Amino acid sequence: MTDDVRNIVLGVVAAGISAALGWLARTYLWRRKLRRKQAFFGMPANSESLLVVNREAGGPELTVSRRDVFALLELSALIKDCGAHAQVVAHDAAQQGFGERTEFCVGGPSSNRRMAAHLQSLLPGVLVNADAEPGPDRGAFQIGSERYRAEHGKAEYVILARLTAGQGRAARPVFLFCGQRSITNQAATRYLARNHERLARKHGGGSFVLLLKVVNSQAYGPDVVELVADVTRAAQAPAPATTAPRTSHRAS
Repeated sequence: MTDDVRNIVLGVVAAGISAALGWLARTYLWRRKLRRKQAFFGMPANSESLLVVNREAGGPELTVSRRDVFALLELSALIKDCGAHAQVVAHDAAQQGFGERTEFCVGGPSSNRRMAAHLQSLLPGVLVNADAEPGPDRGAFQIGSERYRAEHGKAEYVILARLTAGQGRAARPVFLFCGQRSITNQAATRYLARNHERLARKHGGGSFVLLLKVVNSQAYGPDVVELVADVTRAAQAPAPATTAPRTSHRAS
């Protein structure tokens, strides 16, 4: 074998080894990233998850508003990436506990009984004004001593929460997307899809409650979102006794 042939053979072998090592490294990193994502969402491969939605305008059929459909699409992509499966359930048909399956609950407590139950049980420090009469406080959030009013199309708020209901890290989490309008629900799901890696690094497998503000939705839709504050402590604390009953989120 001449030196030229030997060099060619060695070059081909070296290139093959480099390609194989590169493929193994990329596969390892991809699998590690997937495992972290599955752990954060509580959805190992082939597991089941629950998408809980409200019924638009209180109708008898499971008719979801257009923006909430977009929110479900954002969540469906996350579920598919984890290799899990999803079941869509109406808010008044999801009569089960939490912790067995990852749950994504979308919608405010006025139209979503499941959300109202979660807020009452898991986030007693969050009150939502459910007054049907128009007014500056309609739909406002009361979190601890702070009140957050919606400015239609300009500044609207949504709560994004990951909760494990105190059942430990092995329990499947509940994700809440509780907004003042349906467009804010979509904004919260998109925020989660874009920032879940950062949230996982910061909070690990624990609970958190974030208050987000959707800025100028009439011009930018659900794309411009600001993190107002991490309100986990205030949201999980008992509600102040002086809070007016009309701002309660409790289900009837």
